[in-house]
Amino acid sequence: MNETAADYARPPQQQYDAREIEAIVGTFCTDLRRLRDEIGKMIVGQEEIVEGVITAVLGGGHALLEGVPGLGKTMLVRTLAECIHADFSRIQFTPDLMPADIVGTNVIIEDERGGKHFEFQRGPIFANIILADEINRATPKTQSALLEAMQDFSVTVAKHTHKLDQPFFVLATQNPLEMEGTYPLPEAQLDRFFFKLKVEFPDRAELHTILDRTTSDEEPSPQPVMDKRRIIEMKQLVRRVPLSRTVQDYAVRVLEATHPDRSAATDLVKKFVRYGGSPRGVQTVILGAKIRALLQGRYAVSIDDIRHVAPPALRHRILLSFEGEAEGIDPDQIIVDVLARTPEAAAQ
Repeated sequence: MNETAADYARPPQQQYDAREIEAIVGTFCTDLRRLRDEIGKMIVGQEEIVEGVITAVLGGGHALLEGVPGLGKTMLVRTLAECIHADFSRIQFTPDLMPADIVGTNVIIEDERGGKHFEFQRGPIFANIILADEINRATPKTQSALLEAMQDFSVTVAKHTHKLDQPFFVLATQNPLEMEGTYPLPEAQLDRFFFKLKVEFPDRAELHTILDRTTSDEEPSPQPVMDKRRIIEMKQLVRRVPLSRTVQDYAVRVLEATHPDRSAATDLVKKFVRYGGSPRGVQTVILGAKIRALLQGRYAVSIDDIRHVAPPALRHRILLSFEGEAEGIDPDQIIVDVLARTPEAAAQ
């Protein structure tokens, strides 16, 4: 029997008292600290990236990690799967990869009596954590094979829909678009990623630590620190974090300011942006802010939480105009400008 969030959700009519809230948030922080520490045995530095991936997982979304080869993106995803004792599957995206190589296909099976029938052979998408490695090296047709799985947690083959086990996360890596042999991801697929995280090159001290760990005879090995059931429970807790209308309104106004046709748009947005963030983008901002509040031991979201998660939540959802691309504008510049110019309180 597949595990679902409903199996472990607390009845909505049951309320938490102050002491219980403090205990629950404390347990949440302790579990997350253990998970980050265990991942840290394999991943040197990159604290923001690790936190971003964990936030995407707890938010019920997917993460896109961008960086040049060799920065540990693949190792991070594999380590996460080992730490939460989840089924892991890696799909290496290449230009000749076909959709059936991802979702599976119907094959002809011959039984003992010589009769033949079709049987569905599951593809690697049927796992809890999917590493879509170098996703932008496959053609858009193949990339789109992930759309249904990422949104509806199911795949449809030959008019039959197959549900995916929960929890289900796609953690994709991509090389910068300037590299040879890459294809831009379709906008519809980009919008399905909870966060886009930029993996930066390590500094000198981190490089020494990486060499010490990878060139000696003692190789660290991560251990499971929680199970899939606990992940589902934590996802449910995230959605119970209260949010004031003032904070939510701030997030909405930040999203509106990324659209050049809205009155709240900044001069930078009007000049360099073709289309702003989607409604799914502000949903991501809210969930990410709730998780950050819990990580800091708070059971309420602040405007600072919104500002913190806005860049990874919106950078891949802002489409630049031709002028913006020609000028080499980074969407992060747009987001920083919007956050700086959006007042905390709405004008009366």
